Amino acid sequence: MDGAVENTPDDWGPFGRPLFGDPAVRNLSRVGVVDVGSNSVRLVIFDGAARSPAYFYNEKVMCGLGEGLSLTGRLNPEGKVRALDAIRRFQTLAEGLDLAPLSAVATAAMRDAEDGDEFRAEVERETGLSLYVIDGPEEARLSAQGVLLGWPRAEGLVCDIGGSSMELAHVANGAVGARATSALGPFKLRNLPGGRKAMRAHIDAELDMLRTRMGTLPDRLFLVGGSWRAIAKLDMTRRNYPLKVLHEYQMRPADLRTTLKWITDTDAVALKTMSGVSGTRLSLVPYAAEVLAGVLRVLRPREIAVSSYGLREGLLYEQMPQVLRDRDPLIEAARFAEAKDSRVPGFGKVLYRFIRPIYSRTPESRLRLIKAACLLHDVSWRSHPDYRGDVCFDYATRANFGGLSHPERIFLGLSLMHRYKSTRSPESRFEDLVAMMDPEDVKQAEILGRAMRFGAMFTAQKADHMGTLRWHPNRKRLVLSIGPQAMALYGEVAQARFAALAKALGAETEVVALRRAMADD
Repeated sequence: MDGAVENTPDDWGPFGRPLFGDPAVRNLSRVGVVDVGSNSVRLVIFDGAARSPAYFYNEKVMCGLGEGLSLTGRLNPEGKVRALDAIRRFQTLAEGLDLAPLSAVATAAMRDAEDGDEFRAEVERETGLSLYVIDGPEEARLSAQGVLLGWPRAEGLVCDIGGSSMELAHVANGAVGARATSALGPFKLRNLPGGRKAMRAHIDAELDMLRTRMGTLPDRLFLVGGSWRAIAKLDMTRRNYPLKVLHEYQMRPADLRTTLKWITDTDAVALKTMSGVSGTRLSLVPYAAEVLAGVLRVLRPREIAVSSYGLREGLLYEQMPQVLRDRDPLIEAARFAEAKDSRVPGFGKVLYRFIRPIYSRTPESRLRLIKAACLLHDVSWRSHPDYRGDVCFDYATRANFGGLSHPERIFLGLSLMHRYKSTRSPESRFEDLVAMMDPEDVKQAEILGRAMRFGAMFTAQKADHMGTLRWHPNRKRLVLSIGPQAMALYGEVAQARFAALAKALGAETEVVALRRAMADD
């Protein structure tokens, strides 16, 4: 052991232990994280593919620990009671699920309150949970790493709002750059004297300070935090946006300004009824809306996207070895789903190789969607046959996937639908979503679906025996070379599906029957 470095619990942050001992790890055993924020206390249990973990359990209690902190300097007494009860419940759940010890991180309210250390000790004494209290720059860094977990190639400015603070961080080239923190949380603004005019002046002054600290600002803004997500949900409601997935939801500054004014002018009860945002969260939204309006005025982003991933996901990303960070979260999630749910795990890779010649001129950004579709092509097989295509569409457009924009979700969903359905009704419930796509992308999704539908006819064959496709785009000719073992599977249904694929490509077909010797070479 001479010369060895001994790791201490502090080396692993709030986890106190390494999560990824093997750099080649693919699956993540269940890991529970408690986030003690100024407004809410949340338990998240992650499970599944390590690069794209699933949310096995997710519970939030709105405790309001930071409410009144700016006036008293102390944590909200009622919030402390609720937070302690919530943590006690979370500990009991973890024990019942045989989890490794929960890891807990606390943010602005706990670090700012004069009785924060006292409450931290009380939590540990009463529940056994040790809270890892982080400062503002560290909160900014972890939130930005959460964005990188969902967007591996993210470049822009991460803006994370909590109940008592707001943090900024640059992200580019897979790393976190400059960071800054401020007191621009709704709880701090709620008790600010001087009315709305004074609040706006204070917000602008704080944002000017942040802008100076951060230096040159990128055009793209990533929004992290419950209040931002509530505003995004309200923006969806106002716009009647058909895809109700907050992650990677994009807003233009002009549209967002309209929404912020609409929020100000609309009764809170009506907003709650229309959007489903909780009353507790809505009570903070007007203050968060003022901050976001200031962000648009002072920081002037040109693109705005919502991230469902933040501090909690950043804690996982913190411990990932680089080899794991470099993996594509969409492909990792699709591989995990195939291994867990498909009839023939591993065939997705074979299917991708089979149809790959059709896409010889396709850019990598589209090839990753094609690969994901092949991996996912059979994960919904247990659904009723009459609804399997619809279930596939819903699966892709609503699943917890990172690294997938809304148009890409719809492309993936449409291709998987056509894996099981050759046609769809123009009056179907999906058409509002399909209308968001470019017509050429709709066509390409249908082609991909038909290609998978045909290739799936050879599921029983090994890759070496499936035969090959050749696509000659200039001559519009699709050639199937098939050996004797696969020829037995090329029956009437398979022939019809091959013809349907060729029709979608606008191609003539040719079938080449290989001799056994050629098939064995």
